[in-house]
Amino acid sequence: MPHPNVSAIISVDHVFKSVTDSTGTLDILRDIDFSLAPRETAAIVGASGSGKSTLLSIIAGLDTPSRGTVVLAGEDLFAMDEDQRAALRARKVGFVFQSFQLMGNLSALENVMLPLELAGRSDSRKMAAEMLSRVGLSARLGHYPKVLSGGEQQRVALARAFVVQPAVLLADEPTGSLDFATGDTIMQLMFDLNAELGTTLVLVTHDQAIAQRCARRITIEAGQVVASAG
Repeated sequence: MPHPNVSAIISVDHVFKSVTDSTGTLDILRDIDFSLAPRETAAIVGASGSGKSTLLSIIAGLDTPSRGTVVLAGEDLFAMDEDQRAALRARKVGFVFQSFQLMGNLSALENVMLPLELAGRSDSRKMAAEMLSRVGLSARLGHYPKVLSGGEQQRVALARAFVVQPAVLLADEPTGSLDFATGDTIMQLMFDLNAELGTTLVLVTHDQAIAQRCARRITIEAGQVVASAG
């Protein structure tokens, strides 16, 4: 259902996440509360194990909070069932992962076409080829991931994420598997596409230099927001 807070593209409302096993209850996130405006860039930073990736998964509706909710593009994620959340992600959200998450049996072009085909776009081949050209891979359309370098694979992943022109792009350590120079190139490309397409960018990173390039920096320690600058 539509949510009244339409000025924010993402609104995280008092989110808690706990897991319980035989040893007791572990609090992963505790009262996370912030909003992001359309086109904003935000870095979620903190030590390993602080809850950054869990928070990103909850923002995407891939994980559910113990308490609280997330409003994404005017929709209350956790008032939806899983199929409705998946449909919203397909329309509004792009993903970039540290491990690229490309389909090994598909060419670069086919990997980028995939979300367009799932959305029923008849011009998926043309759009995918154009986006791969924009990330500098026009000569690699027919190549499979196994013959692409790490930087080239991440460019394919970026093209796949941006080709649907998502309202929100979520990136989890997008340069974590790359050397410094390649990672810097990938980040510049991500920010360029973000600005050009008007996408809201939320990235998890441990790299303070990358975080400083974002308009907002949300620092998490032991599952809580301890600073929000920008």
